[in-house]
Amino acid sequence: MENIFKQIIRLAEKYRNHTAANLSELIKHKSLSTQEKDTQAALKRQMEEAGFDEVFIDGLGNVIGRIGNGKRILAIDGHMDVVDIGQESNWSFDPLGGEVKDGFVHGRGSVDQKGGPAAFVTTGRIINELGVPEDLTIYFVGSVMEEDCDGLCWKYIIEEVGIRPDFAISTEPTNLNIYRGHRGRMEMHVSFYGVSAHGSAPERGKNAIYMAAKAALEIEKLNDRLAFDPFLGRGSVTISEIVSGSPSLCAVADFARIHLDRRLTWGETKESAVKEIEALVKDMNAKVEVLEYSETAYTGLTYGMEKYYPTWKIEEEHEIVQTGKKAFEELFGRSPLIDKWTFSTNGVTINGTYGIPTIGFGPGNEVLAHAPDEKVKMDDLVAASAFYAGFIYQMSQHKFE
Repeated sequence: MENIFKQIIRLAEKYRNHTAANLSELIKHKSLSTQEKDTQAALKRQMEEAGFDEVFIDGLGNVIGRIGNGKRILAIDGHMDVVDIGQESNWSFDPLGGEVKDGFVHGRGSVDQKGGPAAFVTTGRIINELGVPEDLTIYFVGSVMEEDCDGLCWKYIIEEVGIRPDFAISTEPTNLNIYRGHRGRMEMHVSFYGVSAHGSAPERGKNAIYMAAKAALEIEKLNDRLAFDPFLGRGSVTISEIVSGSPSLCAVADFARIHLDRRLTWGETKESAVKEIEALVKDMNAKVEVLEYSETAYTGLTYGMEKYYPTWKIEEEHEIVQTGKKAFEELFGRSPLIDKWTFSTNGVTINGTYGIPTIGFGPGNEVLAHAPDEKVKMDDLVAASAFYAGFIYQMSQHKFE
């Protein structure tokens, strides 16, 4: 009898065109953060057609599909919001066309990251055909607002919906490699308060822009001495915006503010990052603050959190990584590359905040995320739908805690 992994590969290949068609449909619905309603309705219908046991949309707008009733809970997550198209002249095809051609599905969100959810819908179909492991409950989540605020969706799911998985897979693009972490990040404002004076006599005032400029040069130097982790790399900080205020253009600026994008490697925290900046401006009339995010979802609910997204990594020896490795080897007959993302994902909340063991596996090349001519291989979609199913059966066989 054909073993379970060969059956998974056969079924994933059988549904190749169906998976691509589902992704094509999702791409055609433009779904910027807080504007995901139409694509969420389409994903919900696709889950229902695949025979999920339960499908619902929560108060924030996440689509949550459930298969199984076991004690151990696995969540497979993929965000459905996308970044905007940018200059359409940079695209060689319709970014919202969802064209299936030459072995690819084309369009915004094909890689980042509707391809993952399209693949896991097929996974649901596969495990329903092969039989659902009795010891597992699997939640398939098409999440919202990730591009605006990584992990906000999972804060809501865990704290408001009450679903807290034991393990999770992120379907962000990984080039079909297994990822086990990435640097964290945070957003800070540094505000400088000066004293205005007439522009003809600047010595009478105290120029806030000059304070900001001095601080900016020190922040540039700080970037070169931040902590380093052998796996995640070095922390970083950069100024992404500067604004200023003055009573008039003939007066000394009495206000300036810089916006910091801070990437956090292992061992760096919100507190340590804030202290570093405070030390640089301690002799200035300045204030350092971590920003808050609060927006209204397409459902009408206003929800938010602090814009601090913790660093996370899972050790390669951890059972969830090894389970993924074993499933990959059984399915594809070779060993996977085990690596990390360069960008941030919902893992900042799932693992970084709540400590839930998490790995990443997703279709598509991450260099195409947020780029023109975004497209994903149909082969990747087939492999991803097989991997999620293979992981489910491998996890069921291995009773790790």
